[in-house]
Amino acid sequence: MLTTHSAVPTVPRVLSIAGTDPTGGAGQAADLKSIAAMGGYGMNVITAVVAQNTTGVIDIHTPPVRVLRAQLEAVSSDVTLDAVKVGMLGSVEVIEAVRDWLAEVKPPVTVLDPVMVATAGGRLLRAEAQTALLALLPFADLITPNLPELAVLAGAAPAGTWTEALRQGQDVAERFGTRVLVKGGHLPGARTPDALLEPGRDEPVIVFDDPRVATSNTHGTGCSLSCAIATVVARTGDWVGAVSTARSWLRGALEHADGLHVGRGNGPVHHFHHAQHVLVDTDSHGRFTDALWRDCEGVRGEIDTLDFVAQLGNGTLPSETFQWYLDQDRQYLAVYSRALAALAAAAPSESARAFFAHGAAEVVTVESALHRTRLHGAPPQPASEVTKTYSDFLLAATGSETFAVGAAAVLPCYWLYAAVGGALTEKARAAGLEPHPYGDWLATYNAPGFHLATERAKDIVDRAAATADPVTRRRMREVFMRGCELELRFFAEPVRRAGARPFAVASTHRVG
Repeated sequence: MLTTHSAVPTVPRVLSIAGTDPTGGAGQAADLKSIAAMGGYGMNVITAVVAQNTTGVIDIHTPPVRVLRAQLEAVSSDVTLDAVKVGMLGSVEVIEAVRDWLAEVKPPVTVLDPVMVATAGGRLLRAEAQTALLALLPFADLITPNLPELAVLAGAAPAGTWTEALRQGQDVAERFGTRVLVKGGHLPGARTPDALLEPGRDEPVIVFDDPRVATSNTHGTGCSLSCAIATVVARTGDWVGAVSTARSWLRGALEHADGLHVGRGNGPVHHFHHAQHVLVDTDSHGRFTDALWRDCEGVRGEIDTLDFVAQLGNGTLPSETFQWYLDQDRQYLAVYSRALAALAAAAPSESARAFFAHGAAEVVTVESALHRTRLHGAPPQPASEVTKTYSDFLLAATGSETFAVGAAAVLPCYWLYAAVGGALTEKARAAGLEPHPYGDWLATYNAPGFHLATERAKDIVDRAAATADPVTRRRMREVFMRGCELELRFFAEPVRRAGARPFAVASTHRVG
């Protein structure tokens, strides 16, 4: 069921069809956490009650199929579904019931994780049900098997090389007419490649290749990844972006998994790692970035009252003013991408290096796409003094200062845009402004991937501050506040230039 997606709800309604896990690391428990972490509203239909923990599967009870059908009918007769994730099914009867329901309801997005064996050990799909499962694959928009599961779907032995895995994935994609995410986590080696494949294409749509995260706490990774992808693509309609966002989040969940201390075996991943860091500030207990956010409260208040922001939110901003802003932003983003690349080169850890390298590429492929669409190839206008000042500031902070200072300097461009995008989206929805004339801009900066990137940037700054000396921390605060001031001026400039009320930066905000 190779489909595209059009309607993009602010909070996607995502249904998980899966089994249980009383320890909370896999199945519907992991699915609901993943949906919430990606900004969706989760619902669940139980296919099986599984007695399992981090060491293995103990017992499985499959409720009568009539109960499964009743659950599915109860949800779909009342709630408009934006995405469905299908996980553990277990038996022929259950598979057929889900297949019939999918054929009738036709959800806009269906992601199938063909669960067969638990990470901790134990078979979750009866042997006689494998044939029935194959008949379900054409109803999926994306299949996310691990390598042993992919081998079963391809009717082959488990792949021992990445090339062989890609060949099996392409065979499955062509045979069943659907996307396949080939996951290389079961292969030996220090890296974990993944690839998104589509039928009719000889080459992968995109290939990811990251260092393996050193942890044995991988319980529920397949459940979590598939549900995260379903949630993001329901919001954005972008399969490549959804896989990229979900993978980045899952890598963070794996990196922080060892801090959970759940069970004696393969423990779960940390689904809310991006929201639950506790670091020590220089002045009081709390995160360093919490103190930064309090420090910039005055600047944030001024941004909220700008004519540009108010008019952008209510859709009354003149189109020529918005076009000029986008032209300046296009020029700024070219420099911003260079600044992120400089941070990637200077990063002290593999995860920070990967984050900023990915961010530098994302600026070009995601944010700049908005500008290309809106500006229709128009040549750049002369850069304003604000644009030049902000650009010079970023290049200096990331090119000639320490990594910690540079990371603090780029943080406002993540954080303030996420705050403005989220606030304006909420106001527009409350006012019933649909379609919104600048809805593509709002969607870009209120996207779950952008909010996730903001949390990762904050985490990197917090970690840098935790090991920095007092002089460096003071400098981090100075460049952060300077970045906030420049964001204020950048937002104010389009309307000021168009002849609205004069703009001046309060002297209390001039630091650094």
